[in-house]
Amino acid sequence: MTLDVSPLGRVDYEPTYAAMQAFTSQRGLQTNKDSHDQLWICEHFPVFTQGLAGQATHVLNAGDIPVVPTNRGGQVTYHGPGQVVAYPLLDLQRAGYFVKEYVYRIEEAVIRTLMHYGVTGHRVRGAPGIYVRLDAPFSHARLPAEFTSEQLGLRKLESDPHLGKIAALGIKVSRHCTYHGVALNVAMDLEPFTRINACGYAGLKTVDLRTIGINVTWQEAADVFSQRLVSQLSP
Repeated sequence: MTLDVSPLGRVDYEPTYAAMQAFTSQRGLQTNKDSHDQLWICEHFPVFTQGLAGQATHVLNAGDIPVVPTNRGGQVTYHGPGQVVAYPLLDLQRAGYFVKEYVYRIEEAVIRTLMHYGVTGHRVRGAPGIYVRLDAPFSHARLPAEFTSEQLGLRKLESDPHLGKIAALGIKVSRHCTYHGVALNVAMDLEPFTRINACGYAGLKTVDLRTIGINVTWQEAADVFSQRLVSQLSP
């Protein structure tokens, strides 16, 4: 599998979304079935994006930030400067793994990027994305068992003030081909997250690397994250 990495810079969300849809649609044509997989890396101007499961009530006060409906999974999230957004455009059939493993591999790339900076990332059952301990981001201790319980994981997250979300995930798969992706918070204005119930969770704390004491440029984080994604998404 060849994965071409394309740095897009800071771009508007809607044209990028349209370009992902067009690229994925073209891959269904016989003449494009052997096209290379791609990984687009960018940051966006401020925008709230609403997933297919999104509820209008989770947008508390958009203010002057546009709200864009999308066909990805999940609910509402925020994109803005200082956040590394990665869009893997993969043919999963050619890669040889299914959607559940694809999500796991993306999350693992986030975890390994955080590990590069000495930070421990955590999964929470029923809540896609990666979380960090706000009181001890460098601790290697596992989360309590209730966070990985099928019954308690999501409920525990909603009621626990000690975890913060540092990476959000929302994907779409069409005819085995993926688009949309993952956003890693590096050094951004986090205030817009207070205007929404991020990912549908009331009161969920959102953090970035800077919040937990990691001062790194967007480009440095983007380079590390890109490398980890290429490594993890390879068959």
